[in-house]
Amino acid sequence: MPRWLLPEGVSDVLPSEARRLEELRRAMLDMYRSYGYELVQPPLVEHVQSLLTGAGSALELRTVQVVDQLSGRRIGVRADMTPQVARIDAHLLDRNGVTRLCYAGPVLHARPADHYASREPLQVGAELYGHAGLEAELEIMELMIESLRLAGVGPMRIDLSHAGIVPALLEMEQGAADALDRDELHSLLVCKDVPGLRETLADRDPAMAAALVALASLYGPALGPEGIIDRALSLLPAIDGVRAALTELRTLAASPLWQRVADVEVAVDLADLSGYHYYSGVSFATYARDAANAAAWRGALARGGRYDGVGAAFGRARPAAGFSLELRSLFDFGPSPDPVGAIRAPWADDSGLRAEIAALRAAGEIVLQVLPGHEDEQQEFACTRELQRHDGRWHLVPLNIHRSDASDG
Repeated sequence: MPRWLLPEGVSDVLPSEARRLEELRRAMLDMYRSYGYELVQPPLVEHVQSLLTGAGSALELRTVQVVDQLSGRRIGVRADMTPQVARIDAHLLDRNGVTRLCYAGPVLHARPADHYASREPLQVGAELYGHAGLEAELEIMELMIESLRLAGVGPMRIDLSHAGIVPALLEMEQGAADALDRDELHSLLVCKDVPGLRETLADRDPAMAAALVALASLYGPALGPEGIIDRALSLLPAIDGVRAALTELRTLAASPLWQRVADVEVAVDLADLSGYHYYSGVSFATYARDAANAAAWRGALARGGRYDGVGAAFGRARPAAGFSLELRSLFDFGPSPDPVGAIRAPWADDSGLRAEIAALRAAGEIVLQVLPGHEDEQQEFACTRELQRHDGRWHLVPLNIHRSDASDG
């Protein structure tokens, strides 16, 4: 096998894309800082017990694991940064009150999320700890929307869901939560597999089974004449857990946030229970219009929600809400970056030239010193100006002006 081949699902990032990735990463982290979020940088590897504890246990199949040659213990390469950030909040910072944290870094998946996904996503996200009210979800959703706007994402749709509805319905039948395969049930709901749901629930309590099957059809606009929340209130049993969840969804859907942000549709999908191991309350996913088909929506670009139990394994369960996105998945949005303007300078051991180059670089300019014999080579940077020597001094001139004799003066 050629040495230059990479593992399946892993790829290099070439100069122009790498520059755009870094610019987006910086812009997002700067924006989070303007909201009061502090940057943390968890390690790439940890003991598996820490990475997969509590809400992170669903990540086991996606986590690359090896034996640490120093300790003999099993360590893993992180597949998601949320458990790590929860550990930092619960165990290292140990603060009272609200803590806002953000992060950006690579994660590694043993298996790709889908056929087109990278196994080495660049994950960016923000998390708010210490506040149990829906204000936390609203702030996190605003950050998520603004993050996608920085990447050039246009019209969006946010689908709201709630992790509390299925457990509340399962409580209608004694022992149902233990007897049913929860992973299979949630998978059928996510796929909206109505025949599969009916078959799985054939011998269960009829009212509970009918309600769970109904979830597969409860998706669409949140409010209004065809609003899903009102429809869910009419179709689902009037039990406390269901009513409380729908009340939270209505509050979020009616928030003034949606008047402040343009081109964002608010929808509800009560069967979208992806990541249900994590979430303890509201969850949400953001979609964008497909460039090839304006009537269609692309797969989720960002996900988030409430996960109050994520820090319990580290000795401190705190209210928590957050979101994350995969930065590379945003390459298709926004214009392709133009070549970066730069200044060309000759390669010469001249103190005046060196001083001029240093001053330009200190002012934020890109200055390329052209090595002898490589004057006509192309690269990412578009040199539009050039340092030329004239009358004993170095001058910055447009490249379309006739070049002076470098030996003049």
